Amino acid sequence: MKRALVVDDEPLLRRQVAEIVSGYGFDEILEAENGVQAVEIAIHQEVLLVVMDVGMPVMDGITAAEKIGKAKPLPIVLVTANTEAETIERARLAGVMNYVVKPVRAEQLFAAVDLAIHQFVELSSLRDEVSMLKETLESRKVIDRAKGVLMKRGMDEPQAFRRLQKLAMDKRKSLREVAEAVLLTED
Repeated sequence: MKRALVVDDEPLLRRQVAEIVSGYGFDEILEAENGVQAVEIAIHQEVLLVVMDVGMPVMDGITAAEKIGKAKPLPIVLVTANTEAETIERARLAGVMNYVVKPVRAEQLFAAVDLAIHQFVELSSLRDEVSMLKETLESRKVIDRAKGVLMKRGMDEPQAFRRLQKLAMDKRKSLREVAEAVLLTED
């Protein structure tokens, strides 16, 4: 189920934004009237998008966006009448993906939501790739250290690598797991 969260302390504006967002293809639109509720809902519900007003009681939209981003990164679009550079900078630093100035027009919000979702997907993909590359690099370091241990025992580098590969195949373990075991025997 595709859920979006719309947050605004003014029920009329919240309803208007919810109707626009539902036209984007969301099955369910959750609503909140302040930043604290927004953080709770975003963290505990399966929400795919947050559209939130900046100026709200209890907790403002930028603070809520920052808390949501730290707990569970999501595409967030802010809606506000405020166009001050300081507010925009705070929003950027909080991880907000887009910013819409009131009065909200359907086509303007639609474009902002579309861009925010696509930017979020691209950013998530890059984060996953960086994580995978870090893991690969760490594995390579462990394998190289294990080859060094085997080379101290009289093998040359190709022999040491083949030995690790054979052990991995025989034990049905990853090359990294076998390399870590070899390193443990060295200690």
